Amino acid sequence: MKGRASYQCRECGAQSAQWAGRCDGCGAWNAIFEVGGASGGPVAAKQAVLLSNVTCEDVQRWTSGLDELDRVLGGGVVPGSVILLGGDPGIGKSTILIQALARMSRELPALYVTGEESAAQVALRAQRLALSAPQLKLLAETNVETIIAQARQERPRVMVIDSIQTIYVPMLSQAPGSVTQVREAAAALVRFAKDTNTALFLVGHVTKEGQLAGPRVLEHMVDAVLYFEGDSGSRYRLIRAIKNRFGAVNELGVFVMTEGGLREVNNPSALFLRQDAENAPGSVILVTQEGTRPLLVEVQALIDESPSANPRRVALGLDSQRLGMLLALLHRHGGQGTYRQDVFVNVVGGVRVTETAADLAVLLACVSSLTDKAVGRDLVVFGEVGLAGEMRPVPRGQERLREAAKLGFKRAIVPAANVPKRGVDIGLEVFGVKQLSEALERFRSQ
Repeated sequence: MKGRASYQCRECGAQSAQWAGRCDGCGAWNAIFEVGGASGGPVAAKQAVLLSNVTCEDVQRWTSGLDELDRVLGGGVVPGSVILLGGDPGIGKSTILIQALARMSRELPALYVTGEESAAQVALRAQRLALSAPQLKLLAETNVETIIAQARQERPRVMVIDSIQTIYVPMLSQAPGSVTQVREAAAALVRFAKDTNTALFLVGHVTKEGQLAGPRVLEHMVDAVLYFEGDSGSRYRLIRAIKNRFGAVNELGVFVMTEGGLREVNNPSALFLRQDAENAPGSVILVTQEGTRPLLVEVQALIDESPSANPRRVALGLDSQRLGMLLALLHRHGGQGTYRQDVFVNVVGGVRVTETAADLAVLLACVSSLTDKAVGRDLVVFGEVGLAGEMRPVPRGQERLREAAKLGFKRAIVPAANVPKRGVDIGLEVFGVKQLSEALERFRSQ
C-alpha cells in the first residue's frame, strides 16, 4: 500500500499529516511543504538480544593535544564520535579546531573540510598560528556527497566540517543552512562517521539568542554538544559541554586568546581572582563547581539609591530571577531591605554560574556593599539558601575546600552539613552555619 505524504515546516522542521498555511510549531506562514510518502514494503526485523549478552569494550580515546579540550570531552576524543561545537562568530571555533587537528595529524590521518573559507585562507591562519602540520589535509567543498566520497578515499581517523550550515545535499531544493539541508547533511555525515569509526567535529552557527542554528534534532544526532562562550571584548574563552555521551556534562575548559591562537589555562581559579592585596566592599570569593573542577570566582555587588520608582535588578553571570528571590530572603531573614536601591551583581571574568551554591556569596556581597564593609581576602564561601532561611549543603564540598586551601585561602563559611568530618585535614578554618542569620552574624564579626 502506498504511504501517505507528510508535510514539514522549512523554518522549524515541525512535521504534520496535512498541509496548512501557518505552522503550529513556529507560527511561520507559507513555510510548510510536502516531503513525500513512506514506502509500504515489508521491513526485515532485527533479532533482539539480551542485554547481559552484549559485550562492551573499554573506550579508547585519542588526545587532541589540548588538555582543556580533552577535559571537556571526558578525557579525549572517542573514535567514531560526532562532536558539535557552537559559538558566536569570531569567538575561536575554527582556531581551536585547526590547532587540535594540527596536533592530532602527527599521529592520525586528519582531514579539515571548510565550507566558508578557501584552502588558502585556512593555510594563512595555520601560518599565523605557527602550526606545524605537514600531514594535515584540507578540502574546500560544500557538497556532502563529494565530501564523503573524498573522505572514503583519504580514510581520515579524525575530520572537521566547518561549518555544517554551509553543507548541502544536491537532491534537495532548499538552500544551504535551511532546516532540511542541515538535518539531512548532518545525518549523512553521522552515518559516515559511525560506519568508518571516524571522529567527526561539526562547527555550528548560533542564533542571536545564543542557540545553535538549525533544527533541534541536530543536537540529538550527535554524541557531544560543546558551546564556546566568551565576551568579544575579553581575552577569556570558555568551552562548556552541555551533552556528552562519553563523559560528564557541564564540564568547563578555559582558554586565553593570544596572537598565537588559543592558549590553555590550567589554573583558571588564579586567573579569575584579583591579585591585589586589598579587597573592596561588595566583593566575595565563591567556590563554584564546573563539572569535576572546583573553580574560584569573584562575585561583586553594587547597591545604590535608585532615582526611579522601580529599582533595577541586574545580574551578569547569574540568574536574574534568583537574585530577586535572594534579596527577598535578605529582607525577611537578614533584616536588610533593598526595595529602594538598585542592585547590580556580576561574576568577574565572564564566567556564568548556574548552580545554587552561589546563593551565600551573592547575599554576603550584597551585605558587604550595603554596609560598605570589605570581606577579608582570605575568606571563601559557598552554600544554597532555602526559602526558610536555612543553609542547604552542596555537592563536592571537600573538593571545593581543598581547592581554596591550595590557592592560599585561610577561612571558609559553608553550610554546616559541608563541614569536613573529624580526621579530614582540609588546610583552612571552616565555619559551618545552619541559618542565613548565622552566616550574616559570622560576616559582621570578622
